[in-house]
Amino acid sequence: MKNLISEEEIQICSRCIYDERVSSIEFDANGECNYCKQIDSLSKQYGTGEPKGEQELLRIFDKIKRSGAGKKYDCAIGVSGGTDSSYMLYLAKKHGLRPLAVHYDNTWNTSIATQNIRKVLSALDIDLYTHVVDNKEADDIFRSFFQAGVAEIEASTDLALAETIYRAAWKYGIKYVLEGHSFITEGITPVGRNYFDGRYVKSIHQKYGKLPLRTYPLMTFMKFLWWTVFARIRKIRPFWYLEYNKEEARKFLEEEYDWKYYGGHHLENRMTAFFHGIYAPQKFGMDFRNNTLSASVRQGIMTREEAWDVYNQPPVVEKSLLEYFLKRLNLTSDKFETTMSSPPKSWKDFPTYKKWFELLKPMFSILAKSNLVPMSFYLKYCFPDTAKKS
Repeated sequence: MKNLISEEEIQICSRCIYDERVSSIEFDANGECNYCKQIDSLSKQYGTGEPKGEQELLRIFDKIKRSGAGKKYDCAIGVSGGTDSSYMLYLAKKHGLRPLAVHYDNTWNTSIATQNIRKVLSALDIDLYTHVVDNKEADDIFRSFFQAGVAEIEASTDLALAETIYRAAWKYGIKYVLEGHSFITEGITPVGRNYFDGRYVKSIHQKYGKLPLRTYPLMTFMKFLWWTVFARIRKIRPFWYLEYNKEEARKFLEEEYDWKYYGGHHLENRMTAFFHGIYAPQKFGMDFRNNTLSASVRQGIMTREEAWDVYNQPPVVEKSLLEYFLKRLNLTSDKFETTMSSPPKSWKDFPTYKKWFELLKPMFSILAKSNLVPMSFYLKYCFPDTAKKS
């Protein structure tokens, strides 16, 4: 169990529960952190929850419909079986869009997630495009990241999902991708935390992996440029414009589609659950719950004291999760303990595209304003990382 840390021992943001240990954090004279200010800036920019934001989103939806005229689908939506992507499917259909659901199966899905995808797609009459990676290949990548001792053990999944969505969009002539991210309910991931790109994934696997990557959809830098600059497939995050309440969305899904809750944010996939519940907190002292808990405080759903108390309790972990992880990756308990106790390494210790993103910052600024890359990508990847804390 965590030891409860008081505000007398450590500086905590006066408005959320980000504390001085968060990477690249700064506090103003009133004790408010720079991440809260960034949320305010994004809310103002996108008109989140205001008539301005809603009207802009309706305008974007009209453009999506026009771009997809005469085609079977006018947008693509990545699905995981979680709350946000499931509700995004409903929202798209509600506004008359014709989405194609896209799923990257890293073979670590929970049965609840699989059933949630099936139930919602069936009820809404939405087609599914799935890319299933070879399970031994997926495990080889995960094992490589674990042996490397870096935090981003599930980076390959995030990258592969993005590449899979781009491929599906290209195949069907789709020009828009809808993403179920909300900076209001999820917050903004601190700079320097959870970095990933194609070169990073490839470099880790080349050093520690044993199997060739034949089915894994790797996104290289040139592919990324192709999808964004030349194919011009736009990414839209509707929740950035709307007043989105995750609890209400969850209740709606349960009532309308017999959708089942999986126990916590990002726990619909076993590897993701391992990362959040065991790997990140035990090896790196990182607890990503402060993202969503801080968001709940900003929204008025919880008090700072309530959120801080929850944050200082251990995360909920499925009893058999560690056993499943060891069995899948063919690791002994001794090997696991040795790797977990070894000094952590950073993504900065391996080749990445980070310097390229920084060099091309002016171009990515234009792409972000045109919705060709997410604004969060521009803010996180295109500026020098000055983080000294983890």
